[in-house]
Amino acid sequence: MNPIFERQSIRKYLDEEVSSQHIIMLLRAAMQAPSACNQQAWEFIVIDNKEDKLAISKMHKFAKPAAEASKLIVVLGNLKKAKIKSMIEQDLGACCENILLQATYDGLGAVWLGFHPIEDRCKKIVEYLNIPDYCIPFAVICVGHPAVDGKIQVRFDESKIHYGRY
Repeated sequence: MNPIFERQSIRKYLDEEVSSQHIIMLLRAAMQAPSACNQQAWEFIVIDNKEDKLAISKMHKFAKPAAEASKLIVVLGNLKKAKIKSMIEQDLGACCENILLQATYDGLGAVWLGFHPIEDRCKKIVEYLNIPDYCIPFAVICVGHPAVDGKIQVRFDESKIHYGRY
């Protein structure tokens, strides 16, 4: 199985725990992401408390899957540790994609909930989780055992490929 071609956004989960070993493997995958000048300025908050998951699910209209997920991984960018601050979003994007691919490989379901750069979303999660002002709350990844089998969408579109020049 190639997880790149099997990955899909899963928003419904079974009422079944995701093990700590799975979470550690997801975080190991996250930290293997490429990063500008190898800055690795990422940090993570793992959430499994039902009350916290419910609160996060209400922070914006697309965050509802957080309430049902077994675990949430809040992906942060630590600006104090960033050598090239302008590249931190790219680093964190790669980090999130690695989590999603590892979740797929492990037979888990996951979805990426965007927070950064939308100010009101960031403000809510920063205040709720006491995130220091030098950390960007980039995204929340919901993780659980999938409750649905979705049809894989093939996204390859040859018309979007240009050779040499546009």
